[in-house]
Parts: sequence; C-alpha cells; structure tokens
Amino acid sequence: PGNGGGGWAGRRTSGGRGGAGMAAAAGGGDEAAAEARVRAWAAGQAARGRRVALVTSGGTQVPLEARAVRFLENFSSGRRGAASAERLVAAGYGVCFLHRARSAFPWARALPPPGPALLDALRLTPGPPPGVAADPAALPAFLPALRDYRRATEAGALLAIEFTGLAEYLALLRAAARALAPFGSSVMFYLAAAVSDFYIPASEMPEHKIQSSEGPLQITMKMVPKMLSPLVKEWAPEAFVISFKLETDPLILIDKSRQALEKYRHQVVVANILESRRTSVIIVTKDSQTPLSLSDEEIAQGMEIEEKIVSYLQGQHTAFIEKKV
Repeated sequence: PGNGGGGWAGRRTSGGRGGAGMAAAAGGGDEAAAEARVRAWAAGQAARGRRVALVTSGGTQVPLEARAVRFLENFSSGRRGAASAERLVAAGYGVCFLHRARSAFPWARALPPPGPALLDALRLTPGPPPGVAADPAALPAFLPALRDYRRATEAGALLAIEFTGLAEYLALLRAAARALAPFGSSVMFYLAAAVSDFYIPASEMPEHKIQSSEGPLQITMKMVPKMLSPLVKEWAPEAFVISFKLETDPLILIDKSRQALEKYRHQVVVANILESRRTSVIIVTKDSQTPLSLSDEEIAQGMEIEEKIVSYLQGQHTAFIEKKV
C-alpha cells in the first residue's frame, strides 16, 4: 500500500514539534552513523555501475505513552516493499532496504510464517551431532529465494536498515537521503512504507501507562509532517522519487494522487485501492496515468503485481536520467 495511519479523537493538547524535531528525537548519533553507512555502501554501488534504490517498507509504530504499553499501528505487513526490493535487485539496482523490524523481508517471504507451518517444514537429521534440514517438498520456493538472497548479499547489492517507531523512521530516511544525494538522478526513492499520518508529540504524552480505570480513552493526535517536501526540495533534490497512495474510495484516488504530485513536485505516484492492491495499480505522473494489472492467467502462475510496477518504473527512471544529462 505505501501509506496509512488512523486517528483518535478527544483530549485536547497543545504544542508539538515539526518533522525535524521528530527526527532528532531518534538520536543524532544514530542518524550520523546511518548516514555514513549508507554513503559508503552507495559509493560501492556507483563503483560497480549500479543505480541505487532506497525502498521504504512496513508500517510505523506510534506510542501513546512515554513508557509505552500502547501504540497506534496500521495493517501494513511490508509485503509490497519486500517484493519490490527483490525485483529491483534483479533489475540491477543496489537496494537500501529501510524496513520495519519484523515486517516482510526480501526472499525470506518464501518461508512459512513462524508457527506450525514453519516447524513442519523442518526435519531432524541424525547425528552425531544431530542437525536440522529443510524439507524441499514443504518449501518449494525457498531454494530459489535463498540462491537469490545469497547472490544479492555476496554482490553487496542489499543494505538492510531496521526501524520501529515513527521518529526513528524519519531520522533514518533523512540520513539515507542525505547520504544518497550526491549520486543525483541515478537514485530512486521508492517510498512504500505505510507511515502514520498521526502522532502524539513527546512533550504531550503521559509518562506512565494510561489507566483504564479513568474511563473511555480520548486522545487528540497531531498531523505527522510530510517528509516528501524536504526530501524533494532539500535532502535529495536530483533524485527520482516515487510515492504511494492507498485509498478505499476509487472516486478520489486519481485526484488525490495528482494533488500530491502538484504539492510535492516529485515524479510518480503509485495509486492503489485497498481491495485490489495485490492485482492492480495506476501509475500516475504529471502527464499520464497508466493502469497496470495482473490477468487471471498471471495470477494463477503466481506472478506479483510488483514485477510489473518495477519494470515500468525502471523505464521511467531511465527516461528521467536521460533528461538530466
């Protein structure tokens, strides 16, 4: 989906901080270390003649208390970002994968989820010493996925960076963008993370767990500052930037996408509707809208819509680079 969030209404608060303050809350030292790490990795990609894609993936966690027991979440599993990262590596990109901890990870998606299905796919091997092996019949997609993962990591084409909370995500996005800015139009930002639209500023959070004995919970949340504006205008102004727009009402989808392009001046919005997001999207640019969808035959063959999205956007990125030369 690539965007998300929901709100709570009620208790009135005041004050708040902007995006820079939220990012700083994650820790300047961590941000500086991340920036140095991404810059060194990206230099290696450039030396190999690779383009670079920063893929953001998964949802953000928004605490409701300073010593947090409760959080605001959304439904994002990170599947779209992980699937897209796989396709981008296959297309020759180096991928910096900025992902929510414990969300879907490239190639690991071939494994069953933790639980009986995963345990049943493993078997004990006799010793000494005893060991564990995977049952090939239970994991038909795992061997090719593992091969692709090993190929990507051995080639240095994948750099994975984890986040959990909203402030941490914003800080790492800023750090990565600044690190990638010197590489200009060869960089793609593929912003598939489902970032919350709402948060409670740290200065306004209750310190301790909110007590249910106090009655129904009413909270007023602030709007999260949109990071597209500083990303496009300040952090990486020469990069090719793709955002995602998820809606439940198809009647407003294209208008909302075009409003985003007009407001933030980036290059592409991948627009999708909640119920059909796995099989169809619309690629919206300033001058065009291009529907992409899977046929019944392609769905039966196990094809994913991200294959078509990445293939199309790779061509768009090439045209973008050529215009900059």
